[in-house]
Amino acid sequence: MRAAADFMPGDASLEIFDIDGIPAFNQDIEGDMPEKVKEFKSKIRDADAILVATPEYNYSVPGVLKNAIDWASRPYGDNPFDEKPVAIMSASVGTLGGARAQYHLRQIFVFLNMYPVNRPEVLVTFAQDKFDANGRLVDENTQKFLRQLLENLVKWTRRLGK
Repeated sequence: MRAAADFMPGDASLEIFDIDGIPAFNQDIEGDMPEKVKEFKSKIRDADAILVATPEYNYSVPGVLKNAIDWASRPYGDNPFDEKPVAIMSASVGTLGGARAQYHLRQIFVFLNMYPVNRPEVLVTFAQDKFDANGRLVDENTQKFLRQLLENLVKWTRRLGK
């Protein structure tokens, strides 16, 4: 996500929200949401578009990300993701670059009524070789795809009138 901040088109900005600290979803208390969840929902609601960066765990979306999405989309009828443009990027130390996590997120986005950017798919394979010791993205090909994804997200957001 920090790499995306470095490659945002000049007429757009990126605010990073860390989902660390969002507790396990509990429908019994969704009427009295934790403050971190309220903040998360508010940030989503205020955003023109959403960018998700994720690894892949066990062929799917990491549990903490799914948990945050579940919290934010509740209670039923109060979904700040509704009609939001969204782009996904993923990274993995393996050969698929998080592809299965991205496909599962796309399924989730259907239910949330989000509008995903379809191309390019930013699937960072062998991620350990594409970042330097400071976590800076140094792979030129990946930089190119990331720039294109961000440009497409900005264009898509404007096209949707957000």
